[in-house]
Amino acid sequence: KHLGEVFRRLASQKESRILEGHLMPDHVHMLISIPPKYAVSQVIGYIKGKSAIHLARVYGEKKQSFVGQHFWARGYFVSTVGRDETMIREYIRHQEQEDQRVEQMNLWQ
Repeated sequence: KHLGEVFRRLASQKESRILEGHLMPDHVHMLISIPPKYAVSQVIGYIKGKSAIHLARVYGEKKQSFVGQHFWARGYFVSTVGRDETMIREYIRHQEQEDQRVEQMNLWQ
């Protein structure tokens, strides 16, 4: 919950809204509404950068400097959403169960 609130606050600072989100152990799925005046890369870069700083401050070693360390991978995947918004929301909500199902299938191969 805490990190979700951080993402929402950061998105709002770029006049954007996180409509749906799900945190996974090694990645995040988010449906974000971004106004046309902002480039997608600008908003995503802002959220990634500021959230990494927040996580380093809250959970990192206090005696350690986090300069030069990376929390997020360099890239990200973006797709526009139109008529299929409902499907995208369902995908995000059920991503954890889907990942577990695929993992189980891979055990038998």
